[in-house]
Amino acid sequence: MRKSIVLAVLATAAFASSADAADDHHATVQPDALKWTAPAAYGAGAQFSVIKGDPTKEGMYVVRLKVPAGFKIPAHTHPNDENVTVLSGVFHIGTGDKLDEEKGETIKAGGYSYVAKGMTHYAVFPVETVIQLHGMGPQGITYVNPADDPRKK
Repeated sequence: MRKSIVLAVLATAAFASSADAADDHHATVQPDALKWTAPAAYGAGAQFSVIKGDPTKEGMYVVRLKVPAGFKIPAHTHPNDENVTVLSGVFHIGTGDKLDEEKGETIKAGGYSYVAKGMTHYAVFPVETVIQLHGMGPQGITYVNPADDPRKK
């Protein structure tokens, strides 16, 4: 009897461990399950949703950023490499210390952009846009001109 109880406990523990392991190998998120927040780092109008991981910590993360038409992110850098996929709308990215809408490249829905750690760049969104960002955290943003940082306003 005691042996069967021990086996049952071990079997339950093994099942729980394999269920936890399955979470490490597969995850899904439906669009209507996203929890959007207003990120102070990007200013009024932007919405942010964490898909996987924690962008403030070490390790892989996936997040989405939704912005209204006409939204701009002034020149800034990130402490990590950033991978950007345009899910809907248009993402205009340029490099340099000052936002210049005449320079840069426009990426349409389905397009991708890679931004290396420390590269100074800016973004303009002429239409409502959703981008997905992924990389290895911790992720952050440092504005070239501190006066552009919405967290300080």
